[in-house]
Amino acid sequence: MEDIPELVEHFMGRVGPPEARKRISAISDDALAMLVAYDWPGNVRQLENAVFRAMVLCEGHTLTVDDFPQIRAQVEGIALVGYPVPRPAAPAIAAASAAALETPRDGSRAPALSTQFGVLRALDERGNVRSLSEVEFEMIKLAIDHYEGQMSEVARRLGIGRSTLYRKLKE
Repeated sequence: MEDIPELVEHFMGRVGPPEARKRISAISDDALAMLVAYDWPGNVRQLENAVFRAMVLCEGHTLTVDDFPQIRAQVEGIALVGYPVPRPAAPAIAAASAAALETPRDGSRAPALSTQFGVLRALDERGNVRSLSEVEFEMIKLAIDHYEGQMSEVARRLGIGRSTLYRKLKE
């Protein structure tokens, strides 16, 4: 889809709750860059649904990268371009992230994108796509940490019910 910026602008004026359409007037450059970078395997309706969900999540006047958590999780790295990380990682996540250093082909050690709080890795150590269940579990753990264990808020932000959240954690 080449006309993503125009489509996003169009959808912002047509989808979402009426109060969100009145309140939200723009989309950040980082969020727009992330949407353009995404592969969009579905049709235009997938973009429309993403904009709708973002408008529901958005608490300010501008859509940001944080309002597109599902897309952000799939577009590795683009979410951090010019966008500050909201808060430092908790010790457990920081320790796990420190262990996830990638070794580039030239032998030097550079931190992987996954070492940044708020970014999920799409690929495993061998360069293969991680399973959906692994990514989903990592996203749930990140959300629980980010919302400091407030399970109702975690479930709301992930777009699932509390019982579904607890079931997924049990699995």
